[in-house]
Amino acid sequence: MKYRWELLLWLWLAFFFHQADRQVFNVVLPVLGKELSLSGVQLGLVGSVFIATNALMVPIAGFLGDAYSRKRIIAISLFAWSLATFCTGFGAGLLYLIAIRGMATAAGEAFFFPSAVAMLSAEHIDTRARALSLFQTSVYVGLVASGWIGGTIAAQWGWRSVFWIFGACGLVLSVPVRMRLRDKRAEGALDRVTIRPALRAIISTPTARFAALACSAMVFVNVGYLAWMPSYLYERFHLTLAQAGLYSMLIHHVFAFFGVLLGGAMSDRVAPVRPQVRLELQAVALLAGSPFLYLLGRGSTELVVYGALAGFGFFRGLYDSNTYPAFYAVIAPRFHSAASGLLIAFAFLVASAAPILLGKAKDSIGLAQGLSGLSFVYGIGALLAFWGAWKHFQTDFEWVKQTAP
Repeated sequence: MKYRWELLLWLWLAFFFHQADRQVFNVVLPVLGKELSLSGVQLGLVGSVFIATNALMVPIAGFLGDAYSRKRIIAISLFAWSLATFCTGFGAGLLYLIAIRGMATAAGEAFFFPSAVAMLSAEHIDTRARALSLFQTSVYVGLVASGWIGGTIAAQWGWRSVFWIFGACGLVLSVPVRMRLRDKRAEGALDRVTIRPALRAIISTPTARFAALACSAMVFVNVGYLAWMPSYLYERFHLTLAQAGLYSMLIHHVFAFFGVLLGGAMSDRVAPVRPQVRLELQAVALLAGSPFLYLLGRGSTELVVYGALAGFGFFRGLYDSNTYPAFYAVIAPRFHSAASGLLIAFAFLVASAAPILLGKAKDSIGLAQGLSGLSFVYGIGALLAFWGAWKHFQTDFEWVKQTAP
């Protein structure tokens, strides 16, 4: 009983650096781009390569997480992305950043999440949504901390020091993670899940397809926001780098924190009598969050923009709380890690276009217009989630109940 919460603690800390290491690059974009003479499109390209590389590697990570020791995968992944983050601090040009940041860091990070979320799900049965919701809060804390700490370090010692410090911390953390985690499955009893049946199980499920499409809409918006919101505040309202990094992350993720905890508790309470509530809650979150996204670019004052960040954050958290519980409800347990990898891969391949598209908008029509346009993506995602919940969920859910071992 105690171990499942200790497991959550170690995975929470690792995921904190997973997200912090990812976001510090976006925080220092203005000074990094200026020093290396990179345009908005070039900076967006690094971000897009990062997301695309992550998406391409995650399915492999998912299948390996079902076939091999998740403990080892998690420990090696943490060490690898932390080392790549450390090396990013030596960047001298676009090609180096694409190779080390866009590819090496992304590849290292890709292997963490499918195994981590599957390991948590295996240990937490009746507390699954709450455990995954708490796990999700490390995203918010990591992004907020990286926004403020990264901006402060960059202002004091330069942008390179940011990567050296965050990378070194992750390398140190990889040691106790390797020592304390244990895989519930015996090495000789692991499922050798092959690609074909896992793909068939996921792609042939209509609810899973609509949930994945809705998820890709959410991730597209989130990736674009994370990549360019610090620069937007820095340039539009003339904040310092530390202020822009802090405010762009803090307001959004404080409210997301409350949203994710509320969503997890609500769905765990209602799901036993109405299982499709998890997907329905996600649809409501996307629909309700859309107007706040529109205000991000249309707000005429800092106060309005911060209010939009708060509303967008709350409903984003409400959505996040049920991403994997909703997906797992229509997928057999033996495919959960593979399903996580495929879901992330699809969503992030779609989302990989967001940084460069917003970078193009920045160079042409302005970031304000680009950020407001993200509201329409949320609206489309809401319609897809509603359709999956009301048209297909019950049939798919009953099928999994009958066929799961």
